[in-house]
Amino acid sequence: MRTAILLAGLALMACSPAADSPSSETVMWNTRTGAPPQVIAHRGASGDLPEHTLEGYALAIEQGADVIEPDLVVTADGVLVARHDAYLSTTTNVADHPEFADRRREFLGHTDWWVHDFTLEELRTLRAVQPQPDRDQSYNGLYMIPTFEEVLNLVDAAEAACDCVIGIEPEVKHPEEFAEAGLDPLPLLNQALLDHGLYAEDAPVVVQSFDAGFLIRMSAVAPVRLAMLYSSPDEPGGDMNGYPLEAVAQFADGLGANKALLLNPDGSSTGLLEEAHALGLDIHVWTVRDDREPVVGETVEDELRALYALGVDAVFTDFPATAVRVRAEMAAE
Repeated sequence: MRTAILLAGLALMACSPAADSPSSETVMWNTRTGAPPQVIAHRGASGDLPEHTLEGYALAIEQGADVIEPDLVVTADGVLVARHDAYLSTTTNVADHPEFADRRREFLGHTDWWVHDFTLEELRTLRAVQPQPDRDQSYNGLYMIPTFEEVLNLVDAAEAACDCVIGIEPEVKHPEEFAEAGLDPLPLLNQALLDHGLYAEDAPVVVQSFDAGFLIRMSAVAPVRLAMLYSSPDEPGGDMNGYPLEAVAQFADGLGANKALLLNPDGSSTGLLEEAHALGLDIHVWTVRDDREPVVGETVEDELRALYALGVDAVFTDFPATAVRVRAEMAAE
């Protein structure tokens, strides 16, 4: 019911200033191309509603997000579904289902219920919950786990309602582990994009992953843009599977960087953005959250202004409305 209400609200977006792209005529943005930075709804409007639900994605679009981000994992019967983790305990009510008690097992060094041990029909009996204990828990148990196909259908409907383009930036989780289990996400993802007319170089799609091997495989067969996720140089292999930035630029179009890698404590640039831009890589920075400590400044608005001024090409945020508002304020100054 909530999805229908939110989609009905999307029909108003064509006339809504929040839904319009920010003007680049009066602002010289420092992005790689000079275009305004995009706002990416991280797992949907995940600060307001349980993450990776159709309702959360629809709310993000209503709030003016340019792009939505579904994390993708694979069910036992080979269906892409939207979950941040390959396990289920933190984002669903699986623990309340005694019929699945014996499915809990150890995998990847963690004991839990795992998506690839469930068919889609079984996952349909679960409901999403808010994994962050300090966020609104009143929507727990209301929303289903969506398939990637349903997410794409939602975007199609929203685009028709607003007569605008809504980007999609799926992150493929644990591709190597799923492939080893006979559930390779690559052909499933390619087919879904093809079915929705998104299998093209100029499609509003960026496929992201921490797994360089997966991105290299995808770059060999798919025309869509790719982004290498980057958390910390202190991680094993420099957190890019040992690939230096110059090598990443050979198979990816963007770098999904932890915001702490871009700014020094005083707000100055670390130089990573400039290096990436010089190699032709866009910078999509993660994750800005209204209810978490900013890396610079005193408020989330300070943080957003610093990132926008630096020249990031896109910002992942749990609260799209705030990022859209701050961008509009800077465009008007």
